Amino acid sequence: MKYIFVTGGVVSSLGKGLAASALGTLLELRGLKVIMQKFDPYLNIDPGTMNPYEHGEVYVLDDGAETDLDLGHYERFTHTNLSRLNNLTSGQVYQSVLNKERAGKYQGRTVQVIPHVTNEIKDRIKEVATKMTADVIITEIGGTVGDIEGLPFLEAIRQFGHETGQGNVLFIHATLVPYIKAAQELKTKPTQQSIAKLREIGIAPHIILCRTEHPLDQDVREKISLFGNVPIEDVIEVRDVKHSIYEVPLKLHEERLDDVVCKQLNLTTHQPDLGKWRHFVQRVIHPTHHVRIGVVGKYIELQDAYKSIYEALTHAGAANDCKVDIVRVDAEAIEKGGPDIYLSGLQGILIPGGFGDRGTEGKILATGYARRCGIPFFGICLGMQIAVIEFARNVCELKDANSTEFDKATPAPVISMMEEQKKVKQLGGTMRLGNWVTQLTPGSKVHDLYKETVINERHRHRYEVNDEYKEQLESHGMVISGISQKGELAETIELPDHPFFVACQFHPEFSSKPNDPHPIFNGFVAAALHHHSVPEPLC
Repeated sequence: MKYIFVTGGVVSSLGKGLAASALGTLLELRGLKVIMQKFDPYLNIDPGTMNPYEHGEVYVLDDGAETDLDLGHYERFTHTNLSRLNNLTSGQVYQSVLNKERAGKYQGRTVQVIPHVTNEIKDRIKEVATKMTADVIITEIGGTVGDIEGLPFLEAIRQFGHETGQGNVLFIHATLVPYIKAAQELKTKPTQQSIAKLREIGIAPHIILCRTEHPLDQDVREKISLFGNVPIEDVIEVRDVKHSIYEVPLKLHEERLDDVVCKQLNLTTHQPDLGKWRHFVQRVIHPTHHVRIGVVGKYIELQDAYKSIYEALTHAGAANDCKVDIVRVDAEAIEKGGPDIYLSGLQGILIPGGFGDRGTEGKILATGYARRCGIPFFGICLGMQIAVIEFARNVCELKDANSTEFDKATPAPVISMMEEQKKVKQLGGTMRLGNWVTQLTPGSKVHDLYKETVINERHRHRYEVNDEYKEQLESHGMVISGISQKGELAETIELPDHPFFVACQFHPEFSSKPNDPHPIFNGFVAAALHHHSVPEPLC
């Protein structure tokens, strides 16, 4: 087993997660089995209760773990299937250490950061290595070198490298090489100081990833090589890509990152076959067609809030030889100005998941607009609940229909809290989470898309379609085309007389991959592309 640790310095948002994911892609294409994990220094147990403005998207795994969005990159860029073992936070570490102390596991010793906290972190690496067979484990350390909360993680991987031995552990450090416009030159001082800070902790990086907007010339590489104490071929340029994050593996391969890694870890492999990956990237960059799809949400100005949805649309677009131009629409703006202003000219409308009542009336207006005008519609989680509310109000004539999440006293609670959720007191990790089985109705739209009658999809919700209203909804033309394994929960709904009107309670965006788009996203984009050719809208 070989171990790679990826750290970052100078500033956050350098793209450590993408670089680690891209390296995972290259190593997989060389025939190696790769596992990835993320260590996050924040004290939250997980990001499940964090505001999207704080943390971006919460990415849900098969086993129900609510994790950092970088795990979405890991699963999209590689074939690894991750679990709660693959995301560790300071909160989890300290909670485990304190639980052991209360249980007397430390036999009366003074509990300290070294060795007890660092041992807990090292034990997680060893547990992943034991339970998840692989040739290489890539671990990204969140935050930047010098952050006080990240010090235990850096000390732990320093110890781990010492204990595991030379040739088995590789430290990669990502840093910033800024271009100073006034001086018209790249500056290496931030990189030098970042590496010096890392050395103070006892870690000497083997490879330096230089995030830059401009090419690194020979002089700059030599300077970083000298001060970083690495061979010049181990100074890797990570320049901003022009079109898509999926170009990153190709650029890193051009910089010979995978060659350098395999050489340093004594891994004997063949060269990666990048043919399929290049083909996918070409479809993303140079598509034949274009469609405009509106994503109507309340965190719309934040790129990372709906990260997996945007990526799933990109995957489906490439499969349809089509560029998806995503139009971000603020649901609250629709409440003020009406749907026509913001939604006309779109070929598809998507309502993503979310919580809380802010912007819900705008989402209901957007859904009604898509239903009446025959515009392809896709609702996800809350988006499905919104679709049910809109249909109940305007087709079933239940004018006060709502969700008890938004109005506890609504006389027509077509969406209500799941029974088992009513007794829940704590917020974190208590929703219906992870993979659950859904049974699809033969002949339905979703059945045609999946070409299967039983599917597994990831969930994250507390509310559901109220069983008391299912018959009324169906009598007015809505089809509940997917139900949970025990038959009590509505999982997918659709309108058969509409060009494409599908919504699901689960989160299909979490299982979409570059060369394997999710069936519903694929069908949605195909329907939007067809709608693009329709000469006259219905309204």
